[in-house]
Amino acid sequence: MARRSSARPLTALLRRLAPAAAAAALVGAVVAPPASAAPSPVGLAHRSHKVCSSPAPGSAACHALLRDDVNGSAPASRAPDGATATRPSGYGPADIQSAYRLPATTAATPSGPVVAIVDAYDDPTAESDLATYRSTYGLPACTTANGCFRKLDQRGGTSYPRSNGGWAQEISLDLDMVSATCPNCRILLVEASSASFTNLAAAVNTAAAKGATAISNSYGGSDSASSSAYDHPGIAITASTGDNGYAISSPASYRSVVAVGGTALSRASGTSRGWTESAWTGAGSGCSTLNAKPAWQTAATQCSGKATADVAAVADPSTGVAVYDSTSYQGYKGWLVFGGTSASSPIVASVYAQAGNLSGYPASWTWAHAGGLFDVTTGSNGSCPTPVWCHAGAGWDGPTGLGTPNGLSAF
Repeated sequence: MARRSSARPLTALLRRLAPAAAAAALVGAVVAPPASAAPSPVGLAHRSHKVCSSPAPGSAACHALLRDDVNGSAPASRAPDGATATRPSGYGPADIQSAYRLPATTAATPSGPVVAIVDAYDDPTAESDLATYRSTYGLPACTTANGCFRKLDQRGGTSYPRSNGGWAQEISLDLDMVSATCPNCRILLVEASSASFTNLAAAVNTAAAKGATAISNSYGGSDSASSSAYDHPGIAITASTGDNGYAISSPASYRSVVAVGGTALSRASGTSRGWTESAWTGAGSGCSTLNAKPAWQTAATQCSGKATADVAAVADPSTGVAVYDSTSYQGYKGWLVFGGTSASSPIVASVYAQAGNLSGYPASWTWAHAGGLFDVTTGSNGSCPTPVWCHAGAGWDGPTGLGTPNGLSAF
């Protein structure tokens, strides 16, 4: 009798808790799938986390988002590109080149244009990790010895700053995306002494002085007035719009910078392109109140200041990219999957470098040749007072700008 009387209240309690638990699961983090599961489709987000802490006043945070369910080696059944068992999860070079119709040719030794990556702190294993990524995907080696890779501090020397695990993962993401997008590009990594905008600006100036064709900045802070360090006509300077949905971020909000938003990218076998994209819910966008509208942005933005984004590329961690990083941080190392507009900025910078239409401010070429982009017309990143700033649609919109690369003609 005692057992029956205690079981009934327990059963009733479980029945009362079940709906609440189910509701919590819907609004909370998605449980990591088993190792044999395929990547979730767009809309069923994988759990991910930021690898950089929120920025202090006057400083920036990197915009890399790391998927929680991939850490180290992953079986090929989870790889979107259907790669062999030695390939990691996440999109690789063949996927990026296919999705955006980019040249896939490679030279024995990369000798193309220089794409600079500006980040904070030191990644001590940057070159060796890059070698692992490129060899895994059959890309030509990019090393200091063959002249393809170069690492400098913010003053142009080799007195590198202290290391930081989160920013090291950001650096690996950026280097790998240049490699995936433009295997023949040379890579210049400039490491700022800290995440302060003063030091990051010094690193950007160094990258420009050292011959960069394009400079990618996968970080941001709150909207601020434009800095002359990011104003180098003839160089494509890109910056991530952020990962917090509808919200303005600098340096993407600077007049001279190409603001790069984000999409969710998925295969679509029934289409002529073979891929489909929608606005990523986390992609930053907005209308700056501190920076005037650039001459090339049209009335379509419905913004009197600089509107973000200008263009976009894949950024959703659920449709994320493969990255190799051996600097263990928060227990994650090896083959990882990343998203965030930290991925889209170096992709777009590398497309500009390949295309070479860099006279004046390269964004002006893109705005004048928007027909050479894939227009992203679905999805949103939140609610906003002017719908075009946060809802994707035909033509320009905040989360995806004018669209994503469709070959090189718009760059």
